[in-house]
Amino acid sequence: MKKFRLKTKFSSYRLEAGTDEAGRGALAGPVVAAAVILKPRFRHPLLNDSKQLTEKQRYLLRDIILDNALAWRVAFVSHTVIDRINILNASILAMHRALSRLPLRPRFILVDGNRFKPFGDVPYRTIVDGDARYMSIAAASVLAKTFRDDYMRAIHRRYPQYGWDSNKGYGTRAHLAAIEAFGLSPYHRRSFRPNIRQLTLDL
Repeated sequence: MKKFRLKTKFSSYRLEAGTDEAGRGALAGPVVAAAVILKPRFRHPLLNDSKQLTEKQRYLLRDIILDNALAWRVAFVSHTVIDRINILNASILAMHRALSRLPLRPRFILVDGNRFKPFGDVPYRTIVDGDARYMSIAAASVLAKTFRDDYMRAIHRRYPQYGWDSNKGYGTRAHLAAIEAFGLSPYHRRSFRPNIRQLTLDL
């Protein structure tokens, strides 16, 4: 018998959506959130927090999730909005956008983490490490991560010196060294201040 490590539901509602974000701690690029309502009988033994999966596993699971979700949506909030409203508010905004674009309105929302704002009158529950506990949140984490990775690879082609195809905009040593050498790109978040000189590229 296959062992399923994650729980399928929290509430008694059939239309229970899980939501999660990716890119919160990055120095460049958007924050991306996904909202997913899975089919009631959906199970997959590989599904887990996206950070615990290999890249190959994430993309394999993305196809499975897209084929087996009752509803799903992904939403982006740009680096400029992050700078204006801060990363916490931008993360919640991205989750709200993803939820609002679902073709089915959820009756209950599971949120990864411990901070959220009401989404209309829909009841919700925040769950720390929820992406390692509930399938719908884990599914949302996989979609958010893979769609954001696709975006970072796309803008890497315009600014290859930062290595976004590998670091995805996070503050690796090589990424920080590239900022030191080339300055900030138009996609860098100005509100995030790594311990380097803040230089701006000529646009």
